[in-house]
Amino acid sequence: MRSGPNAPSLSEVHSSVNTTHASSWKRWFAFAGPAYLVSVGYMDPGNWATDLQGGAQFGYQLLWVLALSNGMAILLQTLSARLGIVSGRDLAQACRETYSRRVTVCLWIFCEIAIVACDLAEVLGAAIALNLLFHLPLIAGVLITAADTIVLLALQRFGIRKIEAFIISLVVMIGLCFVIEIFLAKPEIAPLLAGLIPILDGKSLYLAIGILGATVMPHNLYLHSALVQTRRIEDTEDARKTACRYNLFDSAVALCGAMLVNMAILIMAAATFHARGQNVEEIQEAYRLLTPILGTASAGVFAFALLCSGQSSTLTGTMAGQIIMEGFLNIRVRPWIRRMVTRMLAIIPAVATIHYAGSVGTSQLIVLSQVVLSMQLPFAVIPLLHFTNDKNRMGQFANRRGVRTLGWICAAIITGLNSLLFIQQVTEWGKNQPWIWFIALPVGAAVGWLLLWITFQPSVYQWRKRYIEGQLGTGTTEGPFPAPSYTRILVPLDHSPLDRLALAHAAALARAHKARLFLLHVEEDVTSQVYGALASTAEVEAGREYLRGLVDALNDAQLEIEVEIRYAPRAKGEIVKFAREIQPDLLVMGAHGHTRFKDLIFGNTIDPVRHALKVPILVVREPV
Repeated sequence: MRSGPNAPSLSEVHSSVNTTHASSWKRWFAFAGPAYLVSVGYMDPGNWATDLQGGAQFGYQLLWVLALSNGMAILLQTLSARLGIVSGRDLAQACRETYSRRVTVCLWIFCEIAIVACDLAEVLGAAIALNLLFHLPLIAGVLITAADTIVLLALQRFGIRKIEAFIISLVVMIGLCFVIEIFLAKPEIAPLLAGLIPILDGKSLYLAIGILGATVMPHNLYLHSALVQTRRIEDTEDARKTACRYNLFDSAVALCGAMLVNMAILIMAAATFHARGQNVEEIQEAYRLLTPILGTASAGVFAFALLCSGQSSTLTGTMAGQIIMEGFLNIRVRPWIRRMVTRMLAIIPAVATIHYAGSVGTSQLIVLSQVVLSMQLPFAVIPLLHFTNDKNRMGQFANRRGVRTLGWICAAIITGLNSLLFIQQVTEWGKNQPWIWFIALPVGAAVGWLLLWITFQPSVYQWRKRYIEGQLGTGTTEGPFPAPSYTRILVPLDHSPLDRLALAHAAALARAHKARLFLLHVEEDVTSQVYGALASTAEVEAGREYLRGLVDALNDAQLEIEVEIRYAPRAKGEIVKFAREIQPDLLVMGAHGHTRFKDLIFGNTIDPVRHALKVPILVVREPV
């Protein structure tokens, strides 16, 4: 189902929470919630896998990566919330309204890949937790996760506040579990503090980027910009300032809590596994090793916290997927359908990995999924920075110089680390398998070109705008907006109700400018293509009668008319060819409103024509 062009994010709960309370405490409580739903993504099973491996292999060395990632997350999530509050659009909607269709579709595909990668970690994490708690086979646990989604989606009928309460209760359980784990592990303070000093080498780069991707999750930026719109905010500058201030506080508290949970996982792994020289590559292995070190109860707490993290992330992932599909494609489907499709795309690689690689492969796949998330980050961060830097969009809420600088530093760090990892991995794989280069180089070039385009597109747009304004402002005696003059107006016809609407506009312009109208119709049926003007089917005769009626009506209006009938399998090529022959000053075309997927079925004429001709085009659509 297609939404309206200005449909709000999460329309079923949009502006459903009242925030106009006299008490500042009640007002803060009304605004609290969106950041906690977002924070769930910062402590999902993907974080567990990267934090456990990081702590077991490198001790406290990667604690600084968690601290840096959390600082980036607070900044970027605050900007995401501000975009939603001030502009009333989520990040996906802003991308669709700013970029071309091709760029928008590419960004949507990257987002979907990120959501599937995140969901893959949740599927595997929940399956591992069920295996540890109830000794279910991993494949059985994976299949059970396909059903738990429907149960969680049932919560949506109770409203956004009930969902937030459910998620926050799971977050609190996770936090309490790791307070117990840290108390039992008894880490050393001096090495722990030393881990906050940045140190990075080739061995730890892969895990560091995995931690970065697992912490600054790209789809959470889209999610937060929509969730803040569930609050009813008055349409005043003061109300928006208040909302931004409360959401900044909400984000800082929620994400610092998520950081402490992640640090607790890494610290526990460093204190229990790294200190004993035990290299943990699987979550299951961590559970088994915890039993003799900290006791059976501690291992059970560990597994229960893992199950809570997987379930809480499942619901927020569903909402993020809904927001991304609606925002980028302006298409809305039932949440359970959307969720089941995403879950199936995650289950397939999960089952395949368990079958062929066993339990060892599951943790490796979880870490890989987090690296994929990190690779997608620049395509969410850079548009977010552009939108929140834009004074035309944000007004007085546009980022100040210091925030802009910090934001671009974050984007540079993320992009630089991802580029370094891509080069490192391709070089390593290409040593023994040269064919890797033939795939990696064109893919890397295409992705790099898209990244450069979304980075510099606003600058290119501003340059073109200044150039065009400069051209219009010179060499004319009529000021910066010279009145156009039309002598030849071309109107392609397709025997649809839009023909009369297009002709009405064209006739009005022709009458005002004393221009000649050129009517073009292309017969696309097989008989006409074979016999041309000699074709005489009922359809062709009806078409000619239809044209004669239009011409008679225009002649009665005392307009100069020329009619051309062409025979071809595709109308767009003949329109371009005829336009080049007669050199019109204006092209008037009717549009049926087909977009995206419908173009694959019904065809798309306007875009190919406008790209092939340097002629002003007036596109006429039937009013809604």
